Amino acid sequence: MRQRVGLIEALGLRPLGPTLRAALLTFAGDEHTPPSRFDLSSLRQLRPRYALPLWLGGSPCGRRVPITNLFNHRQPPPEHGWSVRVTQVLDFRGGGNTYDSHNGTDLAVPPGTQVVAAAPGVVLRVSSEFNRGGRKIFLDHGRGLATSYNHLSRPLVQPGQQVARGEVIALSGYSGIDALTTFPWTPPHVHMNVWLNGCYVDPFARPGEASLWRSGNDPAPYRGQPGRDPDDLAFSPTRFEQAAIEFIASCCRHADSRAEILGATTQTERAGAALMHLSYYPSRFVAGTTAAILYGETFVRQSRLDLPFSAEDYDGVFFPERGPAIPPVAGE
Repeated sequence: MRQRVGLIEALGLRPLGPTLRAALLTFAGDEHTPPSRFDLSSLRQLRPRYALPLWLGGSPCGRRVPITNLFNHRQPPPEHGWSVRVTQVLDFRGGGNTYDSHNGTDLAVPPGTQVVAAAPGVVLRVSSEFNRGGRKIFLDHGRGLATSYNHLSRPLVQPGQQVARGEVIALSGYSGIDALTTFPWTPPHVHMNVWLNGCYVDPFARPGEASLWRSGNDPAPYRGQPGRDPDDLAFSPTRFEQAAIEFIASCCRHADSRAEILGATTQTERAGAALMHLSYYPSRFVAGTTAAILYGETFVRQSRLDLPFSAEDYDGVFFPERGPAIPPVAGE
């Protein structure tokens, strides 16, 4: 089901002041945040075949969601800055449907599409970082697993709220600097991040791995009633320890990020702030700091996620082909 959202809301342009400051940070950086990197190879992000129909509310692949970027398994060091160049890429299928710093899965849908929880969870954070994914929601799924849903137009949940698998949590859009600089030639999409034990992971399985999708490497939406799935009866949220959060904050060299982590109202929100800042702004922290300390033990990969859209709207995904893998360039 899709709802109407205006273009300004879809792009996340308000409030204007913070939006402009974040946009400037993208291109100028600051003392602890390198500017983003791009060149002519970044034009591969222009996908008018999918973008124009989606912006107009259509479905270019019918009841399947085009995946316009996969997780890159050859990411450059984060201290070099966020790179939308295509110089060293490898997706899980052995191809090049991604770009240098891409650490998630881009699921292209029209603005206003209902976004649902991919597994039962607790809302860790609802925020907007215009230069890093726009409006977004973070969910803790317990057992070391967390997800985020970026480029939203309208979050519909609050931090601390418990949500069921398949429960609507937001309306999609394409909020953030990405769309503002390339509209309307890049597809509106939900950028979905997945963390296991505090580290970015690809939910799709490479040989020898378990897929994090419950339907294997062909993710499908949940078809039951929210809260009624037998696999979810044992759900238990993570108990985040204050000492771990304080340690991460002590490793943060950026005063505003550190203050936000420590100043959040609840333990859940402090953990969400720690995960967001450390994951999206890693150069603001002492080298080697990871979010793994948030979890008291190490968990293995398990098939726990569904496609984060309703079965009323979609049946599965579609993999557009986009060139071969590109090995690292000497000196990168």
